[in-house]
Amino acid sequence: MVLLLQFLVFSLHSSICRAQTLTAHAPSQVAVGQQFRLTYTVDTQNVSDFRVGSIPDAFEVLMGPSRSSQTSIQMINGRTTQSSSITFTYILVGTKNGSFTIPAAHITAEGKQVSSSSLKIQVSGQGYSQGGQGGQGGQGVQGGSRQRNEQDARDAGSRITGSDLYIKVSANKKRVREQEPVLLTYKVFTQVSLTQLEGKMPDLQGFHTQEVPLPQQKSFKIENINGRNYQTVTWSQYVMFPQITGKLKIPSLTFNGIVVVQNRAIDPFEAFFNGGSGYTEVKKQIVAPGLEIQVDPLPQRPADFSNGVGKFNITAHLDKTETKANDPISLRVTVSGTGNLKLIKEPQVNFPKDFDRYDPKVTDKTKLTTQGIEGSVIYDFLAVPRHQGKYEIPPVEFTYFDLGSNSYKTIKTQSFELNVAKGNNTGGSSVASQEDLRLLNKDIRYIKLGNTKQKAVGDFFFGSTWYWIMLAVLALVFISLFVIFRHRAIENADIAGKRAGKANKVATRRLRKAASLMHEGRADGFYDEVLRALWGYVGDKLSMPVEQLSRENIAERLQERHVHQSVIDQFIGALDECEFERYAPGDAKGNMSKVYDKAMTAIGEIEKCRK
Repeated sequence: MVLLLQFLVFSLHSSICRAQTLTAHAPSQVAVGQQFRLTYTVDTQNVSDFRVGSIPDAFEVLMGPSRSSQTSIQMINGRTTQSSSITFTYILVGTKNGSFTIPAAHITAEGKQVSSSSLKIQVSGQGYSQGGQGGQGGQGVQGGSRQRNEQDARDAGSRITGSDLYIKVSANKKRVREQEPVLLTYKVFTQVSLTQLEGKMPDLQGFHTQEVPLPQQKSFKIENINGRNYQTVTWSQYVMFPQITGKLKIPSLTFNGIVVVQNRAIDPFEAFFNGGSGYTEVKKQIVAPGLEIQVDPLPQRPADFSNGVGKFNITAHLDKTETKANDPISLRVTVSGTGNLKLIKEPQVNFPKDFDRYDPKVTDKTKLTTQGIEGSVIYDFLAVPRHQGKYEIPPVEFTYFDLGSNSYKTIKTQSFELNVAKGNNTGGSSVASQEDLRLLNKDIRYIKLGNTKQKAVGDFFFGSTWYWIMLAVLALVFISLFVIFRHRAIENADIAGKRAGKANKVATRRLRKAASLMHEGRADGFYDEVLRALWGYVGDKLSMPVEQLSRENIAERLQERHVHQSVIDQFIGALDECEFERYAPGDAKGNMSKVYDKAMTAIGEIEKCRK
């Protein structure tokens, strides 16, 4: 009996002397769509008035707060210790990328106000439930039904070697001519669960480089390499056109990846609240090796070399073979084929001397492929014959280096004959109507013909009656806008006043929601909503931050605003009634109805006093 009494006294003394703390816990980094647990633990069971901080909109609350209590007793060498705690748990899910802060929570423990620390959570990437997409700046991977599974998820703590995950770099040619396209390929080989990979191609010296478009969502295939099955995927490809000769180096490239590993020793209850399994993510760097490309110079270049390397064809078309003097004609020259089409020079068209020639309009109809650039480049040349007669437009020649025969080739179009008749007096206007013709020469313009509107000497808009009227209207508009925006700025600056003005509306909306929960018989949700309405109303009305909200502070601030003591007691009583009735036995609907009436009456009485 004496030992039992000593045990009870010691336990009571231990619980009283221990300082209370409110500990917040959540993962520091989660993925979009991933569920995680947010917990608040206080080391005593004598608690009340738990209030969590405002959870950012980037997190969706799936459940909570759920309340659980724990008590443990230990006896070591005749010394007995007892500990008890209460944990409030939320289940959240991240909805968008970014860095977000959950403010501190507050609770009354052993009659004292206790606060937790704030939590900073980084949301990035995409959760597994979203199909395995990669995070921001990276790319997702997918292999059929390639979700995280036990087949490719390594145990947490096991080493991921270079034979488990590596990137192979290959070039379709190691020795090329200057301007000859080279296809560079980065291919991933993995035996682990790779969910994200990021690597930026550096600027390559001596190459004109273009990236081959590949699907953002990667699809893996299985390949057997030296008796081992790997999941493989072509991660990126680049077509490079060497601009200088010699040995050109492609440097090594470091990729940052994320690999899913499995913690098989995790507690099932813990796994349930962290997404449903014991899988976690680890970062892994993969180094893709460099390459060397030998670039040989082209043979002695002809004077009319177009800078084209590959296989090309050239055609030409004249829009008409008969025209009049001073009427424009259009010659379309099309260079097509495969090679460095974007780097070729403009074909030279030798129009007769009596023709005025203008810069061509260039239309690019090319596409990038693994063989280089394919398609055509169209040049539309505009020219104007000045005198009548019979003229010949000579063939347009194009000289390029043919990779197939390893030699220069010159191809040409057919020639064209043009009959130019005598022009009429309005020929100038027909030329002037063409969109691409603006000047006959650098200092000569066409004379505009037809009727013109004349003005009296000294007749200017500046200083006229309409000038002063427009100035006056603009001044009035400016003054009106200045007054309106200044008034809005003053209103927006009074944040506390706006919150106080909207406090009753916000509380009414919350109580309306509580009424619907009462009719549905949902007691827990009803009492939570009523408490939010009461605490939120008084916080907004008195412009008090959340961490200062307590019954004592509320009573003091209401007294400062000359609210009658009976009204203050009525409001505090509504808070206490709500806390009491949520755990009171008996008629649940009757309890909710009583709490609802008291909350409505308390808020209404404060509104009357404030008015």
